[in-house]
Amino acid sequence: MLSIDFHKEYLDLVLVPCGLLIMFAYHLFLLYRYHKHPGTTIFDLENEDKKLWVQRVLQGAESDINRAVNVISSDTNIATYLATVSLTLSSLIGIWLGSSSNNNILESKRIYGDTRPFTIFIKNVCLLVSFLIAFSCFVQAAKNLVHANYLLSSPDKKRAAKKIEFAVKKGGELSFFGLRALYFALNMLLWFFGPIPMFVASIVMVIVLYYHDIHTVLLHDLYCELHCQKARAQGASGSFSY
Repeated sequence: MLSIDFHKEYLDLVLVPCGLLIMFAYHLFLLYRYHKHPGTTIFDLENEDKKLWVQRVLQGAESDINRAVNVISSDTNIATYLATVSLTLSSLIGIWLGSSSNNNILESKRIYGDTRPFTIFIKNVCLLVSFLIAFSCFVQAAKNLVHANYLLSSPDKKRAAKKIEFAVKKGGELSFFGLRALYFALNMLLWFFGPIPMFVASIVMVIVLYYHDIHTVLLHDLYCELHCQKARAQGASGSFSY
């Protein structure tokens, strides 16, 4: 009878790839849903709102333009702040990797998993890559939002409506990708405490993100229902006015 000697280091080889596969598979499913079933994801809701927002702003008064510039500036500040945080954490991890001292906490026997120095090095590199991707996305998001601000404050802004809409949408999408990179970084951070917390966090995060990203009601039908309710409310108020 054969006996298999199971070591706790094997958990990292099984649970960590499974956790990453779950995260990647969910985002591929989200991308498929976005292209094949439009109107059922958070992307469609945000893009539709931004499109209507740009149209209403360009049709409004000069005070509306100033208010819109302030809104985009606030989004730019948020993206810049998150880029700064990502870069700072990346620098700290780089300093950590460059130091020659060993960390007894990460190599503690209380952590149920692989705590060898090479595995800890891989964990640091994965965490560093996640923060660098987040930094790149937030920088590009701030760049697009600044460009939208320039277009929105130009004299012929009404002719550049499509460009403004594209810049605002692109800034929002890049901010979204930056936040998702931070979610991956959170999973990589939990990996330092063992593969089991990382795997469980991946499953919980996918469940939470699914209820946040996916809409079972088509947004087109939802907007049509809102317009019908608005029309009925206006008709009712008009019938009671004398």
